[in-house]
Amino acid sequence: MLTDIEIANQAKPFKISRIAAKLNLTAEDIEPYGKYKAKLSRAKTAELASRTMTARPIAASARLSETQAAPAPNGSHSLRTPAPRGALILVTALTPTPAGEGKSTVSIGLADALERLKKRVALSLREPSLGPCFGIKGGAAGGGRSQIVPMDEINLNFTGDIHAITAANNLLAAMIDNHIKFGNGLGIAKVFFKHCVDLNDRALREVRIGLGGKANGIPRTDGFNISVASEIMAILCLAEDLADLKSRLNQIVIGETSDGTPVYARDLNAAGAMAAILKDAVLPNLVQTLEHTPAFVHGGPFANIAHGTSSVIAARTALALADYVVTEAGFGADLGAEKFFDIFARKSGLYPDAVVLVATVRALKMHGGVAKTDLNAENLPALEAGFANLRAHIANLRRFGAEPVVAVNRFVSDTPAELKLVQKLCRAEGVETVVSEGWGKGGKGCINLAKSVLNRIELNRNMNSAAAPLSPSAVPASPVLPASSAGTPPLASAPMGSSAGTPPLVSAPMGSSAGTPPLASAPQASSAGTSPLASAPQASSAGTPPPASAPQASSAGTPPPASAPMGSSAGSLRLLYPDALPLADKIRTVARGIYGAGRVTFTAAARRDLAKFTRWGYGRLPVCIAKTQNSISHDKTLLGAPRGYTFPITEVRLSAGAGFVVALSGEINTMPGLPRHPAAENIDVDENGIISGLF
Repeated sequence: MLTDIEIANQAKPFKISRIAAKLNLTAEDIEPYGKYKAKLSRAKTAELASRTMTARPIAASARLSETQAAPAPNGSHSLRTPAPRGALILVTALTPTPAGEGKSTVSIGLADALERLKKRVALSLREPSLGPCFGIKGGAAGGGRSQIVPMDEINLNFTGDIHAITAANNLLAAMIDNHIKFGNGLGIAKVFFKHCVDLNDRALREVRIGLGGKANGIPRTDGFNISVASEIMAILCLAEDLADLKSRLNQIVIGETSDGTPVYARDLNAAGAMAAILKDAVLPNLVQTLEHTPAFVHGGPFANIAHGTSSVIAARTALALADYVVTEAGFGADLGAEKFFDIFARKSGLYPDAVVLVATVRALKMHGGVAKTDLNAENLPALEAGFANLRAHIANLRRFGAEPVVAVNRFVSDTPAELKLVQKLCRAEGVETVVSEGWGKGGKGCINLAKSVLNRIELNRNMNSAAAPLSPSAVPASPVLPASSAGTPPLASAPMGSSAGTPPLVSAPMGSSAGTPPLASAPQASSAGTSPLASAPQASSAGTPPPASAPQASSAGTPPPASAPMGSSAGSLRLLYPDALPLADKIRTVARGIYGAGRVTFTAAARRDLAKFTRWGYGRLPVCIAKTQNSISHDKTLLGAPRGYTFPITEVRLSAGAGFVVALSGEINTMPGLPRHPAAENIDVDENGIISGLF
């Protein structure tokens, strides 16, 4: 059996100009990087944005006090609402295991299948980081017959985007220490901003710098993030264009003074030089699949420690050029999909028209307690036990209004009885299930999945067209969906997706003014679990008391209610929490509602920092929770669907330029380490430049 890289090396890719032509792009529209990869030109990127987007002013995500001289975070931004565009398909997955899930493989196979069905399609994917390539997992460009190529170049240096992000990040870090050495005119007393490097290196998590005498700077404790967890990566992926990127760079809070006043990157006049380094990195990269489907690969934030999606620019570019766009969110739906909705969609205005949830028999058996070494043996009881994990992700996606199609990524060891059982269990949940064979058969093996996704898109559009259209200027604050008393999220009644590109409408509950009954397959929340949405109760002692005007969290263990009901006649957006909810309560809402946690605890330092960020005017930002990807919980040993455990928040960080607050839980950190036997031990290159060992 051929390895992934052997399959990739045997491929016969088209010249990138030919791939561009599939999207009606000319030679003038692209900047080739060799024969098989290119960047979209600056002029074409700007043209597509201008042609397909209309700017509308919105209230800032968060505002600084009127007494502060600094502008509000994102206060100068406008939310660009898509004009009629292609359909956006989001691919997510169950909780990952060492057995493998193949989310990228399914995404690529699905795109190739759509092209086989004569659809104009493009992919919008993240680019791999060197850290995991040399660390624990090897390459990240799909697998088998469902890959993007040139696989080795994509996995290693590609077009240099991540290197540029690293350089821009470290330029700012250098300017901070240079300013301190030459008098510290800003009075910086504490530095938040860290260096970064695109490799796994646990020795760099906490370091002492400036040692060796006066010429080497001021000694202080510092640390490194991996580049893909840096705020610069998040900014690049959420920026709308170069001007917006520069504005966001200016808004980075690099530290504070002794009296607790924030210090910004703009105070160091750093943003211009950083933007100069990033001027080409902000442009999307074009490559192809093994079957010559166009693929935009741009940006690579991890979903376990960052927001986990490719760039807004790449997604919008793809949607402007193709009728169907396949994208993915990193790791399981508890991480990537939640952040896709609550961060990416909230900020970009892009919402999926269909959602694919990837599962494997092997992963389900591991969640059911089977050791990795025993996965090849049929084990129906373990598979059924492990299905609790998939069930939790189905319910979580329905909280956002998304009715997923479950794609069972088939492995050669899967038995007919195991596949039949997964389909049976999914039917019991009212979920459509399709076996996907993209790894072995490429697009041909995903035809049935593609047909199911097309049907789901059509169904969603028909449902939304039956409702009153939602004006882009009337998008309400995002409400939170209350949890049931049993700890299981109530099932949403309507899938996502609007053919017009506006935030989709959700069906109103029975008896609402909209009068639209829910789908038969989605049962209603019990009266015990859904209470009328009124003013929120007061905060628990575990959190940080926010301003008095903001709604408070409930101490009863359920997420606080929102100010407007789901599915109201106003056309509510199906997000977990409104902007106005205090930061600590946003964290509780995600932890309790998505992760199944009972109590949420905060260290004293985390409580102080949450209060400080709110005081600075950042209380309206969404939250990005950093936790293990190997469990729905914070504890990688808790498989399946744990419930009622204590979820600890150990640290919080402000990413003002990106526009979110990062909350670290458990033992997670933003600089991974290498395993005992890193993948780098098996990677080599011959005298002809042919790389081996990437997988």
